[in-house]
Order: sequence, then C-alpha cells, then structure tokens
Amino acid sequence: MINIRKLEAELWESADLLRQGSKLTSSQYCMPVLALLFLRYAYSRYKMVEAEILQNRPSRGGRVMPVEPSDFAAKSALYLPREAQFDYLVNLQDNIIDAHLKTKDGQDINSLGEAVNNAMQLVEDQSEQLTGVLPKTYTMFADDLLRELLRIFNNKTIDEVGGDIIGRIYEYFLSKFAKAVASDDGVFFTPKSLVKMLVNVLEPTQGVMLDPACGSGGMFVQTGDFVNQAGLNAITNMTFYGQEKVEYNAQLCLMNMAVHGLNGRIISGDEANSFYHDAHNLAGKCDYVMANPPFNVDKVKAESASAAGRLPFGLPGVNQKTKEIGNANYLWISYFYAYLNDHGRAGFVMASSATDSANKDRDIREKLVRTGDVDVMVSVGNNFFYTLSLPCSLWFFDRNKNANIRDKVLFIDARNYYTVVDRTLNEWTEWQLRNLQAIVHLYRGEKEKYQQLIRDYIEILDNVSVPLASERLTEVIKNGEKEYSTRFAACLEEQKKQAKDAIADAPRKDKKKIEAEWKETIEHWEDLLETAHQFEWITEKFGDGQYQDVLGLCKIATIQEIEEKNYSLTPGAYVGVAEQEDDGVDFHERMNEIHAELAQLNKEANTLMVKIQKAWEELK
Repeated sequence: MINIRKLEAELWESADLLRQGSKLTSSQYCMPVLALLFLRYAYSRYKMVEAEILQNRPSRGGRVMPVEPSDFAAKSALYLPREAQFDYLVNLQDNIIDAHLKTKDGQDINSLGEAVNNAMQLVEDQSEQLTGVLPKTYTMFADDLLRELLRIFNNKTIDEVGGDIIGRIYEYFLSKFAKAVASDDGVFFTPKSLVKMLVNVLEPTQGVMLDPACGSGGMFVQTGDFVNQAGLNAITNMTFYGQEKVEYNAQLCLMNMAVHGLNGRIISGDEANSFYHDAHNLAGKCDYVMANPPFNVDKVKAESASAAGRLPFGLPGVNQKTKEIGNANYLWISYFYAYLNDHGRAGFVMASSATDSANKDRDIREKLVRTGDVDVMVSVGNNFFYTLSLPCSLWFFDRNKNANIRDKVLFIDARNYYTVVDRTLNEWTEWQLRNLQAIVHLYRGEKEKYQQLIRDYIEILDNVSVPLASERLTEVIKNGEKEYSTRFAACLEEQKKQAKDAIADAPRKDKKKIEAEWKETIEHWEDLLETAHQFEWITEKFGDGQYQDVLGLCKIATIQEIEEKNYSLTPGAYVGVAEQEDDGVDFHERMNEIHAELAQLNKEANTLMVKIQKAWEELK
C-alpha cells in the first residue's frame, strides 16, 4: 500500500504542474498524463522481459544477439523501439533541435512534445489494438513542463506496483480533480481488492469473458493475472470482450490490457451502451461475466431496452407515463445472467439496495433464485471506493453448481472484515481475500483448497526465527490457540525496543539510515503478526477444513429459507449478528458516570463564559 500511496502523491504533484502550467481542463489533461504513466509502466515491463530474454540469449562471434519484437510477442509483452523507451525521453538534451532527431516518417523533431508524440506513434505501431488510442497532443505543453512530468514518473515506485495500475490512478484522478465526472451516471472505478474477490470466487481458467461495463479494464487484468498464476496462459486460454460507453475509459482499458500483454475486443461509444446493445452478440455464449456497472441508473427507455433483449425474467418497473425504467439495477442483473452459457459463472458489484428491493425487482429476484443459479452473496462495508462511501454487494451466479448445493446459496457478511488504509478508504489484504475465498471453497466442498491455504500460512509463519514445532500445528488448529500471534507480538515489542535504543545511540549522520533500516525490520514483524491474526481468524472458525455457519459472518441458506424471507438476498438477514464480547462494564453505571462528567463540563463551560463576558466588557 505504501508504494501505491507514494505513486499517488507524485501523481498529485504532476497534476498540480499541469494545472499551473497549462489552461487545460481536468478531462483534457487526464489522458496525456495517464498515457505518460502508461509509457513508463510499459518501459518497466519491457526491461523486465528483456532481462528474461537475455538470460539464455545465444551469441554469435562473441556478441549476444539483439532482442527483436518477435521475442517480446512470444512472451505476450509489448516491444518498445528505442525512441519510445522512457529513459530515452527522460535523457533527451534540453535543446531538442540541436539533437537533430527525426520522426518515424523522417520529419524533424523540434520540441520535446514532438518527441513524445513520436514515441506514442511508435508504440501504436507495435500493437494493433492501440491504434488511434494514445494521445499525440503533447506539443500543447511547454517543454519544461513535459520534462518535469517525465522526471516525476521516472521513479522506482512504478516498477514495484502491479495489477490494474492505470485504472487505480485514473480512479485517483477522478477523486481529486473530477468528482463531477465521477458521479455522472454513477460512473466510478472498481478497487483492486473487490476485483480480486470477484476473480477469486469465479476462478477463471479458459473461455470467453465479457465485461459489459469495462471501464479501465481492471477485470481483464486481474483475470489475466489469475490465469497466469495458475500456470496457464491468459493469451491462449481467455478471449476478452468489453463494452464501454465512455470512449476515453475504453482508451484506458486498451492501454491497460496492452501493457499487461493481453488482447481483447473493446467497443465504445453509443453502440456500447449495454442497455440498448449486445455489441458482441454474446447472449448465452459467455463462460465468465464480470462487471462493476453504474448503480441506480434512471430514465432508461423501456421499449428500446426490451427490444435489445437479454431479459429472461422480464423488465423491471416501468413508469407508464414516461415509458422509462426508474432504476436499471435489475436490467444489469438480468444481462449478466443472460450472457452465461449453460456452465457459465458471473460475478459483479451491485448497490446494496438491490438485494431486497421491492415490486418488479422482487419478482425478478424470485425467478432468479428459483433457477438455482444464485451461488454466493457478499455484503461489503463502507469506503471501498475512492468516489463512493456507501456499502455495496457482490453477487455470484453459477449455471453449473454442484448437485449438493443446487438449492442453496452461501451468504457472507463481510461488512466488518477489512483493513483500514486511511480515513476514507478500506480494502481487503491478500490474506483476507484468501480467507473469504476459503469460505467459498468449503461451501463448494473443495476442502483440499482450504488445506492448501493452511499450508501456505504455515510455510510463511514457520519461516521465521521462532518457528512453531510441526507436531503442535494440529493442536493449534484444533484448539484455536494463538501461538503464532503471541510469539510474534513479543518479538515485535522486542524489535521496537531495540530500534529505539539503536536510533538513540546512533551518530547524527547515521540516524536517518538507521531509522530506515529499523523501520523495514519492524514492518516485517508487523506483517508477520497480521498474517498470524488472519491465520487464527480462519482456523478458529473452520479448524482443519469443515464448513459451518458462523454467526455474524456466513450461512448456507436453502431456497425454501430464502422464500420465507420474501426472496431477500441480503446476507445480514441470514447470518445474524455476532455476539459481542462482554467488556465487563456495567451499562447503567457507565451512563451515570458519563452524565456526571457532562454536567461538570457544562458547569465549567458556564464559568468560562462568564469570565469571557466580563473580560469583553472591560475592553469596551
């Protein structure tokens, strides 16, 4: 998280530079800066792949054979000609004219802006799906401004951050500079931890994947990562399709996919409006559907939506006077189901209100539940989005559920399970994501996957200076003892004490270095302690791998039970509320104490007010 925050802070600096040095609006300067960041990240990935290629590179006459575009294509990576590499642009001399540079078409390059435009064109030439996508408007910036932007993005932080980097940064831009854009039509971008949760539950391996509201392409990127980490090849195993009404979002998506070595067909503009178009003709053909659609969209033309199809359960409520659908949430829900083939899975983000909305929504939900294809429902707490503080829900469909859970739905209430990033943002860590995924595995009867998680935990937790003896592991899991966290907490306190002493004793000239070294050590032990807490969280609930309903967290409900609750799909309605530990404080006694404290404070306030009034009178 630290690396991402550092990157965001530097992005803020770059945006300030643009705002001060140009007359562009936020929507105008957003794309050029993101494209520069794309170029920087592409260069980072290029250098990493280049190193892999050169490891076993044959040589002729004592000289290693140079890398070629085909070498990068074989590794599903983007090849960058020298003039398009970030370090080339960063190191260009101040007087561009004196460098006698030429464009790919042989034209003179007379400014840094022209050099960057040329770089963007060279990148487009390497990727068919990027054709016409990258901006080539950098001559509108003064060279010194561009040079400063290049300097800002020339840092190692970008090399350390993976995943949907462009979508994350674009989301940050929206939150800082364009809140009006962010709230327009409910558009906002999906945080990485929610995308990972969708992917983890769906577990894509091969086939056709569609995101009919694809934004900056985060679903595609995380799916590609999941498939590759499973030892498969996302390029050959997956076929990606996307629809995105906002064209600059589609451009970001294409950039994002290209830099991660993914190919896909993304349609944008009016024909990509999912309410009125199945742009790829994929109804009934998808193995996977993932999306974070805009919530609570109104004024959708009912007749046009009906004519566009993909409504197996009928239209939601229609205003007969205006012939418009007042809330399109159940249009999206119907689409996601309709796109699936007979073994397809869908996972999507949805407004929390949709889990128990009434009238026609409720009727559609009943039909949906009765198919037996609703698989998992997850409640998510507040502050998971930069631009939206409200809670949401994750819905999962599976057209090919195991027979023994065909008439059941797993409900997970994760509203109180998260990690605080800062005052306005929460997320799930990697271990928290895997714990939530483990609950789904146990629900599906996939005990071996749960056991692999436990082995992964133990491998990490035992690989320290105070390992827990292997013969005690079964006992720890069985009894829910906090062996690891107790040991690590003691080690952490000892490390903090040593750090304090070492910093105090260090010469002034070495203090910063010593502080940095000890900070890294302490963060290591803090990470281990948090890992131990997450290990204990999952094993205290499910031991060595037996699913059970956990009050306040999860419950497997039958369709009959769902019918008894009027087809509500709100997890909280099923899992109940966890018992609160008794803190030993008598409620009535404490309330009397608070009342007495308040009375005393009011008395003191009145005394102060009299003194202030008297002092004021004396000043007149």
